[in-house]
Amino acid sequence: MGQNQVPTVAIVGSGPSGCYTAQFLRKRFPDAQITIFDRLPMPYGLVRFGVAPDHAGTKAVTQQFDRLFERDGVKFVGSIEVGKDKSLEELRAEFDVVVLATGLSADRQLGIPGEEKNGVYGSGRITRLINGHPDESLEGIQLGERVVIVGQGNVAMDLIRLSLTHPEELAGVGVDREVADLIAHSMLKQIDVVGRSEISDAKFDVAMVKELGKIADVRFTSDAPILGEEGDPETQKRIDAINTLVDNSPVTAGRVVNFHFGWVPSEINGEQHVSEAIFTAKHTGERKALPADAIYTAIGFTEAEAAAVKRDAHISEITDLETGRLAQGLYCVGWLRRGPRGTIPANRADAKMVSEAIIEDFENNQLEKVTV
Repeated sequence: MGQNQVPTVAIVGSGPSGCYTAQFLRKRFPDAQITIFDRLPMPYGLVRFGVAPDHAGTKAVTQQFDRLFERDGVKFVGSIEVGKDKSLEELRAEFDVVVLATGLSADRQLGIPGEEKNGVYGSGRITRLINGHPDESLEGIQLGERVVIVGQGNVAMDLIRLSLTHPEELAGVGVDREVADLIAHSMLKQIDVVGRSEISDAKFDVAMVKELGKIADVRFTSDAPILGEEGDPETQKRIDAINTLVDNSPVTAGRVVNFHFGWVPSEINGEQHVSEAIFTAKHTGERKALPADAIYTAIGFTEAEAAAVKRDAHISEITDLETGRLAQGLYCVGWLRRGPRGTIPANRADAKMVSEAIIEDFENNQLEKVTV
């Protein structure tokens, strides 16, 4: 490619990683043709369908992404699933640069007996449902008085908060009223939140725990230690947050949330529908049975088995995942590159790094279209 040219760029996936990549590349190549493809008819992926609807500040990042399409000349092509409607090979033949930014959308499995039973729902499915994802529906979802949440990261905190928020409040932030009435129904009496990590390694942000303290009519309990490890301020912050939540909650509340730390899921029981979840203590082997009308799994995400484009299918001897280079002219970014971890700011940093690799390859004349 001659140095007087600019590359043509296709980005597959319009979530934060894809949009941030387009931003960085547009800044370097103001005249380049940049097109973002998505299988859905609307953009923004994780921001639109994965961020809790009551976190308007986080969702507001879409306003800067709007400028990509309205002002900066980036083209959005929706309702095109690369790998099905259009092959990746065709795309690579049309564009100098192809960036895979499709993320990881499938809920990780627990890998224990009984998780296939009715009443076990992945957090991704529930979050997408709450956010109005076109692929999700209420069909088959049955809750009840007692919910067990497996996992104690920020997604679990979202599920606690949204389940305890009044349906009218959820509707007020854009949740479909029928969905709001189901997720935050009035019969809910107990939520058990169970994680395999001790509180010192729990994945929640302290700010997310503090938000729970604003919810009325909830009693919180915890089996975490009262004191932290000497010289470990981060652990103490987590313990203080949980203990403050417990100490300040009303003992006569009509609903209760119990935090259990250091318990590994081992079995889910029930006939057709779940009735209880069995956990084993990491250090003692003690077993704990928690009654459950529904179970939410919030232990992270992975690549969907039905994904039309899979990253590992394009790994070769020249692949360098540290910089996002899969092959000459083919790159990956965001969760697809590094795994399902990191917030939206982390995805921005990732997009910047991969964009710099693309720019470097362009400047060193290392881009070449494939032929089909």
